[in-house]
Amino acid sequence: MRVAIAGGGLAGLSCAKYLVDLGHQPILLERSEILGGLVAAWKDKDGDWIETGLHNFFGAYPNMLQLMAELNILDRLQWKRHALIFNQPEKPGVLSWFDVPNIPAPFNIITSILRNNDMLTWNQKVRFAIGLIPAIVRGDKYVVSMDKYTFTEWLAMHGIGEDISTDVFIAVCKSLKFIDPDVISATIPLRALNKFLQQKDGSRIAYLDGAPPERLCQPIADYVIDRGGEVHTGASLKQIVVGADGNVEKLIIRGLDDAPDQEIFADAYVSAMSVDAIKNYLPIAWATMPYFQQLDQLEGVPVISVQIWFDRKLTNIDHTLFSRSPLLSVYSDMSNSCKEYADPDKSMLELVVAPAAEWIDRSNAEIIEATLNELAKLFPNHLPTPAKVLKSYVVKTPRSIYTAIPGREQFRPSQTTPIANFFLSGSYTSQPFFGSMEGAVLSGKLTAQEIHKANQNASQSSGNKVLGRTSNQNQSNSSVVTA
Repeated sequence: MRVAIAGGGLAGLSCAKYLVDLGHQPILLERSEILGGLVAAWKDKDGDWIETGLHNFFGAYPNMLQLMAELNILDRLQWKRHALIFNQPEKPGVLSWFDVPNIPAPFNIITSILRNNDMLTWNQKVRFAIGLIPAIVRGDKYVVSMDKYTFTEWLAMHGIGEDISTDVFIAVCKSLKFIDPDVISATIPLRALNKFLQQKDGSRIAYLDGAPPERLCQPIADYVIDRGGEVHTGASLKQIVVGADGNVEKLIIRGLDDAPDQEIFADAYVSAMSVDAIKNYLPIAWATMPYFQQLDQLEGVPVISVQIWFDRKLTNIDHTLFSRSPLLSVYSDMSNSCKEYADPDKSMLELVVAPAAEWIDRSNAEIIEATLNELAKLFPNHLPTPAKVLKSYVVKTPRSIYTAIPGREQFRPSQTTPIANFFLSGSYTSQPFFGSMEGAVLSGKLTAQEIHKANQNASQSSGNKVLGRTSNQNQSNSSVVTA
């Protein structure tokens, strides 16, 4: 069965991979020349990679780890010391470590919290531990029920004041969803903490040993192509065409450089685009359907990534650091953390600006200046002098993963839609790993499974009919360039 997938990020790539595993032929269509979506990267004139963001892989990412194992690329993950590291703005240049010991969960996380006396008092530790008991005992059912509160409200309900939120959870919430505790749904940090508490290595962080398009996305594309699937870049969706029966009849792909548009016919169709993007392509005939109307309640959050190259080493820390800055979320010296970017003499910091709403429309120069001012507080021995900036880049994503404010969980759609041959994939769809790389991979897998199930049901009920099309119906193929 042919399945056309619009979107070449991790969700679309994962969907294509699991479709070929199930015996189907995916046709992946990515509008840009680079695969990866929110994990895309490209090289500048010096041959250095510019990334869309700082990408952390966690031990609590079972579907990502399984996917990489099936591709025989699991060794491309560089696992870091099992710890969470926070800057201490009141003590410039001093770090606070939450080292996680090598003992069973959840005792390893609990021990790491009890051992740290830099940021939490004993009263705060006890109150927070008591507050987490329902999440541990009742699991995800309790976590989802907390979606009506912000995380700040949840903390207050358990007698945990703003001091602990300021000390720890502003940094954690910004790293998870790029927004502050007084905005984020309590479900998000509680779910992350629950995952970390359930698995011994759940909170352990790894870095990919190079740029995601080459080291992660291309192996998935090669796997798909080698098994009869297709992967096309420079293939921008123009229109979803609906037939008389209400199902998708075909996709129209925009012609490039005055070339004619292309028609893509398939048995099933998948949007693996972001929630903001798919809303622009929904056919008018679907506009009144409650399933599609709920997408209006989901909107991507603005995100800014900054990369700065320095003429000397600022730090030798090989890890992600929580900045605890009002401007910055997390950062890493990629010259230490990533094998491909390694440099023993110079630093390249990759940082996330969050929340980014008030900065997304500002100039790159303003963003760099503000970032350097914050870095001067973290590296007082190097900035503003004697370290010099060699070059810098700002990458803006006006609409990234869905904004996880309270009440959004109920609007996250299933991978199946009211249209028999049309499916959704993306980290915004319904699955327990919210907006993340893991969520994208899992959503792609779930979409592939739903397509396979629908095809089996259609075959059993209608003989040789495959979803909305008979198996011998003529098809035309796209002539876009294969990656």
